[in-house]
Amino acid sequence: MVHSVPRPTGGDIDHVLIGRGGVFSINTKNLTGKTVWIGDEMVRVDHGKPRPYPAVSRNEAAYVRRVLERYCSFPVPVEPILVFVGVPELPRSATQLDVRVYRHKDLASLAPLTGRFTDEQVEALYAVARHRKAWLGGG
Repeated sequence: MVHSVPRPTGGDIDHVLIGRGGVFSINTKNLTGKTVWIGDEMVRVDHGKPRPYPAVSRNEAAYVRRVLERYCSFPVPVEPILVFVGVPELPRSATQLDVRVYRHKDLASLAPLTGRFTDEQVEALYAVARHRKAWLGGG
């Protein structure tokens, strides 16, 4: 896993997880004790103003894919993940399918995933991901 992946336009991607089961761009939100509702495009926290967290997660995953594919000789699908820390439950719309959504304590369910990449591909991906210059070159 690579943490705080920089973006050339500012800000960062919280985490990029690389393994045999795939590449995941992880966007975390610490909302301890708050209520959260997740829709296709927006999230509401404590019934407040809609926030575009799913769209941001998709955008981050697309950026990770562009950067990794620039340096790797194989396709690199990247799945967006939105992780909420400290929320008691995660009600979501039935159509929310393209962004995986987890509470932080459920994220370990990704560990047994396999079959997307070979060990050699995982090593190549990680070699690119750990170099700050790859990320700051844009995507």
